[in-house]
Amino acid sequence: MPRRIPSIDAVLAIPLQEISRIAAMRAVHAAFLFLHNQEMEFRRWQRELAEIPAPPFGEAARSEWLLRRFTEMGLKSVHADELGNVFGLLRDRRPDEDQPLIGMSAHLDTVFPPDTNLESREEGNTLFGPGISDNAAGVVAVLAIAAALKQSDIQPTTNVVFVGNVGEEGEGNLRGMRHIFSSAPWKSAIGSLLVIDGAGADSYVTHGLGSRRFEITFRGPGGHSWSDFGIPNPIVLLARALARLDDVLVPELPRTTFNVGVIRGGTSVNSIPESATASVDLRSTSMDELRRLEGFLRSVVTEAWNEVPLPYRTGKANGSKVTFTIECIGDRPASELPDDARILQVIRAVDAHLGIKSVPRVASTDANIPLSLGIEATTIGTGGDGGAAHTLREWFDCANRDLGLKRILLALLALTGVNE
Repeated sequence: MPRRIPSIDAVLAIPLQEISRIAAMRAVHAAFLFLHNQEMEFRRWQRELAEIPAPPFGEAARSEWLLRRFTEMGLKSVHADELGNVFGLLRDRRPDEDQPLIGMSAHLDTVFPPDTNLESREEGNTLFGPGISDNAAGVVAVLAIAAALKQSDIQPTTNVVFVGNVGEEGEGNLRGMRHIFSSAPWKSAIGSLLVIDGAGADSYVTHGLGSRRFEITFRGPGGHSWSDFGIPNPIVLLARALARLDDVLVPELPRTTFNVGVIRGGTSVNSIPESATASVDLRSTSMDELRRLEGFLRSVVTEAWNEVPLPYRTGKANGSKVTFTIECIGDRPASELPDDARILQVIRAVDAHLGIKSVPRVASTDANIPLSLGIEATTIGTGGDGGAAHTLREWFDCANRDLGLKRILLALLALTGVNE
């Protein structure tokens, strides 16, 4: 007899009942009202934070700013670790408390160099400025939810740790989240994690997009384009390898991609360069496909080098030698949230309660790290709307922030449990 698969309505029935019960609480209504009434303060926080430089490995000033905010609103055990990750507990943790914490995080860093003009401006309901949405909006959402819980005196059954983490963007390579989940006390203390990143309230991450990034460099003796003609040219060798990479076949399912994002080398048009470098990005929802694609990349680079005349590979051509290196400069694990995960059921039930037509998505976010360790995690937006992320034209529309904050609060309380 075939196994009967329950409908999505049946799967959500109990979580939806729980969400409805929580949403009807007087204290939760008080928190909703607080979130609505504090919008002007949230905008002030958002602009203030966005104007503090936070390039990869340079987030210290933002960490200090968040430490002050956490302390002012009365969070407990507020501190920063050696990387600059900032933590604050909703309430003091008892020495005998072994129940896992629910974590809520937002990344502090941006993609912009330290000398970028970060001045922001406000026009009606829209804020403009580099990083104003990604991720000043997310950090403000974490602050807003923490403040709402304190002001309305809601007492979740499970304690909550609020986190502002470093190193999510680009070269940061998720270093903040890696550190949090690599050692005590947080590695075993956080049972599930709700990541807030960017704008919107119409999606949730179910697959952590894996990526491997490499810097490929060919080096040679270099020389003059006329008098040293015939010496192997690192730019040509690199170009051969990249052209072969472009011939690789990648599957549509699991979706797998590759990109050559940066090429540099050479000093003048009449000089044979001494080196040439390319930065390559490989992505997939499957770790097996990532490994296969990495193997192909390494093979085409080796093939290009093997075509160099033997004397230049051994260094016997007047002591001149051609070499290559392949350096890994980024590694994000591919991961997946199981369909029956509690955190996934909660998000879907909250969205059903609020009338949000949300969709699952694949993304590379801080949630990749806990998901790869078997810890339930997802990434959602802060509400409102935003665009032009990672550019100087970035914007955030605050008009519908309310809905996103209600969504986050209800999801958090369903995960922690709460009584009237």
